Amino acid sequence: MTKNWIYRFQLALTLLVCAFLIVPVILSVSAGVTENFFKGLSSGLTLRWVQEVLNLYLETIYLSMMIAVACLAITLIIGVPAAYVLARQGGWFARLVEEAIVLPVAIPGLAIALALILLYGGYRDFRASWLFILVGHVLYTLPFMVRSVLAVLSSTNFQELEEGAASLGASFWTRFRTVVLPNARSGIVAGSLMVVTLSVGEFNLTWMLHTPMTKTLPVGLADSYASMRLEVASAYTLVFFVMIIPLLLAMQWVSRERKKTRAPAPETSSQ
Repeated sequence: MTKNWIYRFQLALTLLVCAFLIVPVILSVSAGVTENFFKGLSSGLTLRWVQEVLNLYLETIYLSMMIAVACLAITLIIGVPAAYVLARQGGWFARLVEEAIVLPVAIPGLAIALALILLYGGYRDFRASWLFILVGHVLYTLPFMVRSVLAVLSSTNFQELEEGAASLGASFWTRFRTVVLPNARSGIVAGSLMVVTLSVGEFNLTWMLHTPMTKTLPVGLADSYASMRLEVASAYTLVFFVMIIPLLLAMQWVSRERKKTRAPAPETSSQ
């Protein structure tokens, strides 16, 4: 009886927390597809507000995706080799470098943005372009790529496989392409999804770095809530969810696949 009561209490608490998190999201999304939020669903459903968001803020969506793709490319080019070197090097120096790479995550985005403005603010053309935001996004997301790949490489015996390939005459680039990258594939995929998700949704740093001509999706979302009627802002939130939720689901799927591949094979007892 006691266990049954505890189970019911845990279930009720879980449902209460889920409702606390989900109900505001449902209300926000529903406002974007109703004629009048204050009248609710009785006023009728419409996609007029979504269309208005696309007419007003489509450029912010394109810019966010372009920055996210460029950020992914740069973090792959820098992060994967960096994780490979750290995994091979090991020791206190590698850990020190790893902590230095992760440092931007511990610093508020506004502080990173202020540092970039002080450093590059004098270059007016660069300051006014989306490349300025890209630099901030790379600094913020690079640690997630390095950590994801490094975690996978550290859990495999890729060094032994690489040494075996070297003994057979494989060059460094051949070993890197045929041994290191396949072993790091799950970490690369997980890091890539994380980089894109964080870049698309990053607000604090972007808000400080953007200009009226370089608004990204989160900045446009904040602008719509500040200057437009509630239905338009809620429709913008719906568009944001449509873009970000598939990436979050993909991250969960990759995480489950990594756990499956790491699970030890069941031992078979000999009769």
